[in-house]
Amino acid sequence: MKYKIMKKQAAAAIIIAAAVIMQGCSFAERQESQEASSEIETTMPSTAEKEEQTRESVESMESPPEEEEKGENKLRKLDGVKIIIGTDVHYLSQELTDYGQAFQHMVEYGDGRLVTYMDQITDAFLEEVIEQKPDALILTGDISSEGEKLSHEELAEKLRAVEEEGITVLVIPGNHDINNHKAAGYLEDNTYPAEYTLPQDFEAIYREFGYEDCMSRDESTLSYMYQLNQDIRVLMLDTCQYQSGYAQVGGAIMPDTYDWIEEQLEDAWDNEMIVLPFAHHNLLDQSEVYVQDCTIEHSSQLIDILQGWDISLFLSGHLHVQHMDETEGPGTIREIVTSSLTTPDCQYGILEFEDGDNFDYRTQKVDVSGWALKHGSSKMDLLQFEEFRTPFLRRVFQNEAYGVLQRFTDLTEEERRQMCAFYAELNDYYYQGRAQEIADTAINDPAYILWQEKSYPVVLTDYVGSIIDDADRDYNSMHVRDGEEFFLDKNGDILK
Repeated sequence: MKYKIMKKQAAAAIIIAAAVIMQGCSFAERQESQEASSEIETTMPSTAEKEEQTRESVESMESPPEEEEKGENKLRKLDGVKIIIGTDVHYLSQELTDYGQAFQHMVEYGDGRLVTYMDQITDAFLEEVIEQKPDALILTGDISSEGEKLSHEELAEKLRAVEEEGITVLVIPGNHDINNHKAAGYLEDNTYPAEYTLPQDFEAIYREFGYEDCMSRDESTLSYMYQLNQDIRVLMLDTCQYQSGYAQVGGAIMPDTYDWIEEQLEDAWDNEMIVLPFAHHNLLDQSEVYVQDCTIEHSSQLIDILQGWDISLFLSGHLHVQHMDETEGPGTIREIVTSSLTTPDCQYGILEFEDGDNFDYRTQKVDVSGWALKHGSSKMDLLQFEEFRTPFLRRVFQNEAYGVLQRFTDLTEEERRQMCAFYAELNDYYYQGRAQEIADTAINDPAYILWQEKSYPVVLTDYVGSIIDDADRDYNSMHVRDGEEFFLDKNGDILK
């Protein structure tokens, strides 16, 4: 197997050899110059001339004017591309719901997605994308709620408006999008089956968003390589898997796809291209508790390949939590997980990318209130979205916790209430990538002790503990220069 790093070593050897030859030439030229100068009569400078030369030399070494020093504590501006990342939109066609009892139950006892206002959040997001004019919008899977074909078709129509503004749109599927037999509509207090999406349907619906113009397609999956500009290629990896025609939650890469990935990375290296990989499922164990369903199976093989070709940044979704992690040891790969677009805080990622050693990433909340005001909405939930979204998400999390804790008969109702409220607040901060803001107070909260002592063994207890353990930074931004990560203060200055 040919690796980029091996080729880099060979190239380095050639450069060193060339440098030695050039040094030899330079030395010979200097010898000739010295011999020639010895034959020429020279006049030594006077003391006054020496002092003037010294003064000029010192002045040339002085620091630049004050106006140029203002940015000395700022990161170097990047000269690359701007990419907006939206993930886990979970779009549901409005034609598939009457917003009745069955729909409301799904919303209140779901996973925190704001399905009620999914259409408005999506429209507000896409308007912001158009206003920001990035080089590309990339959606990393779980584009639909449960793989309804109608939901895919409606979202594709919305994406066309973005491409019409000259913005490249690229998509890959997530585990909800294809062969999902849970595809459903909602009518009064019942659900009914909706037409689900097959792999060939997905490719046809989104053909102009990556598949039609890609430079290479994997024959086994919906993975592809896309030439974004003259320097950068985007590797869009389909990590979904199916058994007997049924979508599975966890992700994997098929053996034949690994061969295709290897070929693509070698071709990119031979053509001096930078590769930026995206997937739905996570490359690294971003969650201590939900590893099996979130991390790509046997991801160590993919890590080895990426490290071998000197790729140091990977972007994904699926987790619904804003998070980051990196591999240990040499050949560091940093992975950034962008949280779900339609789960409060309803944010997306903005990547300004030069190469794997130089990039900036940050999140931005969708301005739903501003969009609602602009479009004359009368819905107060949208006009006052900041006040609406957090209580909604915490209510969903409280419902989740209560469903687990009601089985523990030795808990009083007051203890359950305290534990549910604690879990809802902690998980809310965790989803936003800001759990470190409350970690110190959370660990001393009596409700945390109740979770540790009176709710074992359940997954949520381990989950609560993992949030506390993981709360050591804000996961909403990353700034890397020459492979080194920098942290900024509120003014954008580098923290020493």
